[in-house]
Amino acid sequence: MQLWFARGSEVTIREQLVTQVILGILSDDLAPGQRLPSTRELARRFRLHPNTVSAGYRQLEQERWVEFRHGSGVYVRSQKPEGSHSSSLALDQLIAKLFRSARELGAPLSTVRSRLRQWLELQPPDHFLLIEPDEELRRILAAEIGQAVAFPVQSCDVLDCPKTPDGAIPVVLPNRAAAVRQALPEGTDVLTLQVRSVPTSLAGWLPAPSGTLLGIASGWPNFLKLARTILHAAGFHPDALVFRDARKANWQRGLQQTAAVVCDSVTATLLPAGCRAIPFPLLSESSIVELRRYVEFITRPIESL
Repeated sequence: MQLWFARGSEVTIREQLVTQVILGILSDDLAPGQRLPSTRELARRFRLHPNTVSAGYRQLEQERWVEFRHGSGVYVRSQKPEGSHSSSLALDQLIAKLFRSARELGAPLSTVRSRLRQWLELQPPDHFLLIEPDEELRRILAAEIGQAVAFPVQSCDVLDCPKTPDGAIPVVLPNRAAAVRQALPEGTDVLTLQVRSVPTSLAGWLPAPSGTLLGIASGWPNFLKLARTILHAAGFHPDALVFRDARKANWQRGLQQTAAVVCDSVTATLLPAGCRAIPFPLLSESSIVELRRYVEFITRPIESL
C-alpha cells in the first residue's frame, strides 16, 4: 500500500497514518490478514518518529482495525469493526473509492490533491435557484421551498438562468431537468424535485361529499385545469365546484359561501377572512426531505458530525 505524509500540515502525522490505513482497509487495498510495515520500517522509510508510528498503530488497534501478533507484527483484522457503516466511516469509504478510481485512471496524487483543493475552495452554495419558465408555477414552488427550509430561494426562467450559477443550488421539476442541464455547465449538480401524489392528497376528501360547495382558487391556470379534471373524475358534481382565477379582478367573490377552498400555497395567503383554506402542496414529501438534507449538508457544523 502506498503511503504519503505531508509535514507542516494542520493534520498530524499520526492522523495521516491512521486515516490512510483505514481507507486502505475500506477500499480493500489492505486485505484481511495482511501484515503492515513495522514501526521501525515506517519510521526509517518516511523519516518519522517511531513514537508517532506506534501511537498510530495503537489507535488502529483500539478501534479494532488491526491486531498485534506477539513477535510477528501488526496485521489487518479479519473483520472490519462494527459500526463501519457510520456516517464518518461511510465518508472514508467514498474517499477511498475516489483515490482508487484516480489510480485506475492513471491520475497522479498531486493532480488529485490539486483538484480537491480547487473544489474545497469554491464558494459554498448560499441559496436555491428555482429554474422554471412558468411564472405563476415558479411563485408557488418558491413559496413552498421557502416554507420548507430556512434557506434563501431565488428563481428565474430557463432562458434567464446564469451560465455559471456560483453560490446557487439549481432546482427544477422533472420536465425541465433536461433543458436546464443543457443550459448549465456540464457536471453542474441539479436538484430535481418531484410533484406530490394527487390521489394521496385527495384521500381525505373521498368519496366526494354530496351537497357540499367546494371552492378551487389559484393564480396558476394549470392548477385550476388539473383540479377540475381530477375532482370531476373523483365524483364531485360540477355544480358543487366554484372555480376562481386569482389573476383576475374580484376573484375572491363567493368563496366565503363555500365549505372550503382548495388552493395553492400562495393563494392560501390571499383568501378572504372566514374562508377555510385547504392548501394543496405541489412538492412531494420526499422532495421536502431532500431539500432539508441538502441544507443540512451545507450548513451543519463539523463538530456535530
